[in-house]
Parts: sequence; structure tokens; C-alpha cells
Amino acid sequence: MTAILEESRGGKILPLTGNYAVAMAAKMARVQVVAAYPITPQTSIIEKLSEYIEAGELEATMIRVESEHSALAATFGAAIAGARAFTATSSHGLLYMHEWVHWTGRARVPIVMAIVTRAIAPPWNIWPDHSDFYDQRDAGWIMGFAMDNQEAFDLTLQAFRISEDPRVYLPVMIGLEGFILGHTTMPVHIPDQEAVDEWLGPRRQGFVIDGSESLAHGNLAWPEDTEEMFMDIHRAMMEAKSVIREVDEEYYRITGRRYGGLTQCIHCSDAKYVVSSMGAWSGDIMEAVEKLREEGYPVGVLRFRFIRPFPEEDVAEQLAGKKLVIVFDRAISFGSMGQLFMETVAHLAKHTGKLPVLRNIVAGVGGVNVEWREFYELIKDSIDRFEKGGELEYFTWYHKARR
Repeated sequence: MTAILEESRGGKILPLTGNYAVAMAAKMARVQVVAAYPITPQTSIIEKLSEYIEAGELEATMIRVESEHSALAATFGAAIAGARAFTATSSHGLLYMHEWVHWTGRARVPIVMAIVTRAIAPPWNIWPDHSDFYDQRDAGWIMGFAMDNQEAFDLTLQAFRISEDPRVYLPVMIGLEGFILGHTTMPVHIPDQEAVDEWLGPRRQGFVIDGSESLAHGNLAWPEDTEEMFMDIHRAMMEAKSVIREVDEEYYRITGRRYGGLTQCIHCSDAKYVVSSMGAWSGDIMEAVEKLREEGYPVGVLRFRFIRPFPEEDVAEQLAGKKLVIVFDRAISFGSMGQLFMETVAHLAKHTGKLPVLRNIVAGVGGVNVEWREFYELIKDSIDRFEKGGELEYFTWYHKARR
């Protein structure tokens, strides 16, 4: 389990896939409107929510639309009218939503959307990497990513509280890898509904368009007004850092779980070398790091839980003064490097006077499986070569030929 679980706060343990964990969180948030279009590997989230509604376990309206573009448009419409709304998608469905992803972020409408990540075609591919998720970085959404099914549940539930905070009022998307988490069953602790109701409270948003008064939205604006509105989005995004940390602590009081805010750092305090990552394979990296520490390698792991807002203060605190930093990316910005690496380096340079030796390893693209032993070898080889004064590639692609 990724969270620090200090004591039980009641509730129950259920065996849930990552997709069902997300659906359970949306149900416990008492969403009022769900709009979605099926796409692998997201579909079972919406199927499960539909089952909850049909069984009378969730008092919500399910809107069946003709496309992903319409799914987010309908979710936006419900939210702007004051409903707590939810949707989910993957890959090309997310790309089809892209216009409304920007519209929703720039309209400052609280919405939660799950992204069950999957590679973007061509070639046609249903396996997961992070390319679809990274593609949304500039749209004004808070973006969190889970490492396991428990965190997928917790992040989704926390996302409603974060999104609806008056200091924020921004939509939130929660990522989890398709199949690796989405269709794999793990034990998930579910808190008591009464505790969740009291903690989450009624929906809040900055404005509601319900016909009760005359309001204009989405109309033509002067360039200076547009710029000011975009500046407000950025300020809200930066304010969200404090909100995310506060929500993490509040959530601890009802569940006994806390994650540490925007990042989680394992063995960083005494580490000379740090490995950074995001997503499910962070668990494999942690396993590799534990093995290396047993062998005397002072190495730690900085796991990103959020990339928007980007946790630059955590990066500066945890990576400054280290000898070697290795960033694993499960996507590539073609013609450049891995997205997580580029942002890490930029913010580390902003906050520190001297950069450590840096290495970006892109791997797992298109769903290629990378096991903990391979991480062990890649990290060990990098450290050994560094300590011997050997040359380290600034960027490399770890490719496995198909057998």
C-alpha cells in the first residue's frame, strides 16, 4: 500500500479492480450526474456506476451519449448547473474530448474525471503508457496519478474535495494505468459512508447557471480580460498545492491514511542517488531500490502523485544536493525527452544553483512490461558507471525487442 496507514478508522476491506475502486469512490462522493462513452480500458468504471444506479445504491442520472466529446460536454453542463458530476475515458476518447478538456479547465468548473491510460495509435494498441495523460498538461486541470488501487480510490474521492475548494475551483483528472491497475484486483479499504459525507460535504462551486438569475458564460472577451482570467487559473493552480496537502491530512483523520501530499519520497533523507517515477511501476522501482539498499547502495525514490500543479518545492527539497538523479518516463515528447524528466530538470534548475548528474530513461512505452529486476539492473548500472567516472547517457530509451 502506498499510503502510510497508521491506524484503522473503521470501514471495510473489499477486493476491487482499479476501475471498480474509482467507481466506488464516485459512488461514495454521491455524484449526481454521470456522462460517458465506452472505450477500453475505461468502460468497466461506467458499467459499475450504471449498476449502482440501477440497483438504487446511487441516486444519480446516467447520460448515455454518442461520443466522448459529448460525454465531457454533458458533464460540464451538469456541473455548471450545480450538480456533482463525473466521467471517465481513455486514450483516443480523451483526445476526442480535448476541446472540452480545455473549455472545462478555463471555465473553472469543478469536475472529476478518471483517465485509465492507454497508448495512442497508430499502431492500434490497447496497452498502457502515459502519453494520453501527459497530453492534457496545459488545459488547466489538476492532475494526479495513482500507484495502486487503494490510491486510485483515495485520489478519486479526494479529487472532489480539492476541485470544490473555493481556493481552487478547477477540474481534476485522476490517472491509473489500464489493465495494470484498471483490471487487476487488490484489497481496498473503504471508509464509512457517514464519515465521507461529513468530510466531503455538499457540492461547492463559484457560480451556478440554473436559470434563477441572468448570467453570461463563454462570451467574447477582450485580450486583456482573457489574460487576467488565465492568470487566475494559474494562481488557483498554485494555491491547490496547499489544498492538496490539507486534504491529505484531513483524509487521514477519517481513514488513517496519508500519502505526503503531491509526492512521496522513500529513503530520500540519506540517499545520494534518487530515482523518480510516476504510476504503477513505481512499486516495482521501490522493490528494486529496497534490494539495492540491502546491497549498500544509498538510493531513494521520489514518486510523483501530482504533475499539475507541479510539485517544484518537493523536487527542490528532495533532489538538491544529490549526486545522481534518474527519471523514468513512460512516454516521450517526440523530438525531445520524457515529459516528467523535462519538468523535473526545469524546476530543479529554478530552485538550485547546482544540478546533480541527470539521466532520463524512457521505457514501457506502448505497454511494454518492465519488471523490478530490470529496474534493479538499470539503476545499479547507472550508479556503478557514475561512481567509476564512466559516461552516462543524458537520455536513453530502454527498448525490449518482441520475442
